[in-house]
Amino acid sequence: MKKIFLLILSLGFLQLGFAQIKDPVAWTFEAKKKTADSFEITITANVPKPWHMYSQNMPSGGPIPTKVVFNTNPLVKKIGNTKETGKLEKINDKIFGMEVLFFSGKVVYTQIVKVKPGIKTNIAGYVNYMVCDDEQCLPPTKKQFDIKLL
Repeated sequence: MKKIFLLILSLGFLQLGFAQIKDPVAWTFEAKKKTADSFEITITANVPKPWHMYSQNMPSGGPIPTKVVFNTNPLVKKIGNTKETGKLEKINDKIFGMEVLFFSGKVVYTQIVKVKPGIKTNIAGYVNYMVCDDEQCLPPTKKQFDIKLL
């Protein structure tokens, strides 16, 4: 009986060792009509403390920068680059041995798109990002989105 109890207890601890940390970032995706043929796409990330997410504008050789990717849609044309806004922090990171740019709290990514007049369509894609705290980094994650343009 004692051996069975120890076996079950050991299996429980083994399972805990393989448990993954849930992605701490909460995402929202929306489109606001600006003119008859243009929309502002807003992608918002809420990154709780102690986590932080890296800027799109990271130099190579460091953490994975955030990247917003829009799938090709012949009815939709991107205007300019995706902008990021939030409280940008810049530190000399000991883990990566370089200066890094990151956000904590709320980060908003905006993209203006034009559509063919009178057409209802959608824009889909994903955000590729990595979050870290002071002790660990989670593997890069892709968050898919599909936003209706009405």
